[in-house]
Amino acid sequence: MEITASMVKELRERTGAGMMDCKKALTEANGDMDKAIEILREKGLAAAAKKAGRIAAEGIIDSYIHGGGRIGVLVEVNCETDFVARTDDFKNFVHDIAMQIAAANPQYVSKEDVPVEVVEKEKEIYRAQAKNEGKPDKVIEKMVEGRLEKYYKEVCLLEQPFIRDDSKTIKQLLNELIAKIGENIVIRRFVRFELGEGIEKKKCDIVEEVARALNS
Repeated sequence: MEITASMVKELRERTGAGMMDCKKALTEANGDMDKAIEILREKGLAAAAKKAGRIAAEGIIDSYIHGGGRIGVLVEVNCETDFVARTDDFKNFVHDIAMQIAAANPQYVSKEDVPVEVVEKEKEIYRAQAKNEGKPDKVIEKMVEGRLEKYYKEVCLLEQPFIRDDSKTIKQLLNELIAKIGENIVIRRFVRFELGEGIEKKKCDIVEEVARALNS
């Protein structure tokens, strides 16, 4: 049976598991959605969805300073217990998130955090672009949605490719940790400062610098 993108999307939404894990489970289950869910649960990869509603009020606030004080990040990540907050797995995850924010400069944590007026403005721009490209009306809305998803990947932390492994998103990384430790984890908020931000100056490749720091 052919495993379609819509099937993978549905399974991912129902379980919170990573896209590749969902595709493998569906392939193993020959397209049977319920069986695929069972497979993911047996592997501990469907735990994120089940734990998403649990209160996460513990955690830590971590910082990352890059470039001799040129970029600074503070991020708060919550979990359910102080015990988990003290584990190396959790601390390393939070620090990776701080580095991600420094390198990729997201504006929001998730899609849901993007103000409606910002989304509508982006859609207006994409519609105008599509019309200027001479696209027919029947395909314009599909193009708008596609470009909006690309926008989310640029500005939403959870949708961004992980700087250490771009084969997975931050959301997938988060869900993997939830499945591993057995607690709900929430990236609650962050702030990013860049020296001289807003002042006209020569641009530099921050992503490249952070990548070099990771590999040093």
